[in-house]
Amino acid sequence: MKLKYAYLLIAGLIIISSCKKDEDSPGEVIPPQLLSEVATENDAEIIEFLKTHFYNKEEFDAVSEGFDLKIKFDTIAGANSSKQSIFDSPLLITETISVESSSFGRTDGEVINHKLYTLVVRQGVEQGKPTIGDFSILRYEGSLLNNTLFDASSSQPVRFNLSSVVRGFGNGVKNFQTGVGPMDNSDGTVSYEDFGIGAIFIPSGLGYFDSSSNASIPAYTPLVFKIDAFDYEPDSDFDGDGIPSILEDLNNNGNLNDDNTDNEAEGLSVYLPNFNDTDDDNDGILTIDEIELDAEGNFVGFKDTDGDGIPDHLDNDL
Repeated sequence: MKLKYAYLLIAGLIIISSCKKDEDSPGEVIPPQLLSEVATENDAEIIEFLKTHFYNKEEFDAVSEGFDLKIKFDTIAGANSSKQSIFDSPLLITETISVESSSFGRTDGEVINHKLYTLVVRQGVEQGKPTIGDFSILRYEGSLLNNTLFDASSSQPVRFNLSSVVRGFGNGVKNFQTGVGPMDNSDGTVSYEDFGIGAIFIPSGLGYFDSSSNASIPAYTPLVFKIDAFDYEPDSDFDGDGIPSILEDLNNNGNLNDDNTDNEAEGLSVYLPNFNDTDDDNDGILTIDEIELDAEGNFVGFKDTDGDGIPDHLDNDL
């Protein structure tokens, strides 16, 4: 199974298997909601879940032979009434991410802060963490808050760029250190050891919001992803233009998909953000030919031939 990028900004990169578009029950019409309304509702739903559920902390604290290293959630009730909630766990990371309603085709001009919650049950042993521009190698399982499973990778690692998936997923994964591997197994598969393990709780504004290619995900629905963070590729160059993708976040807002220097030249039928565009200024000269590279082809720096403060690869009036 694959994870699909929600905003449809990157043509051709399909990460979640494309199922038919969400359809409501016959005769049922869900009126459009404002991003601000949904953000408030989703945050309340996620907090309610975090405060009323716990994970199998004891199994991770004292790993025994045969433990599968899988996160399990259960309700705090009955015999489990004394369990520490996920919300109160010191391993829970809360981040605030600004989202523009225009990224979902809205014209109301809203810019709304969203809370992203990441539970890092175990950090990997490798130092360093991926950026939202890097390729990540991991295993995942996606579900709704009611535990309805809508997607999962196979037991083997999958690889994709963290800016080519729903925004909350990529921003959650960048909180994890990774493990050791890959190690070849005798059956042709590979495995990793001492990798990061956790879960990401995503409001719909950082997910699919009012649409999804998966019929199992209703509009305006929060998502939960359990992940095993195996490895990542530092300084990934998604489009092969010679610039590490993370350096193409021109406004430094942690979102590579709203940086598109030649948007007007591309027109309405195409939208290629710079990290997925081999000619960032649409001047007919490839970006890789307008930057500085060393003898091995590694990025060194940007050129500014006419000294106007605009790098050559973003300046189409040289």
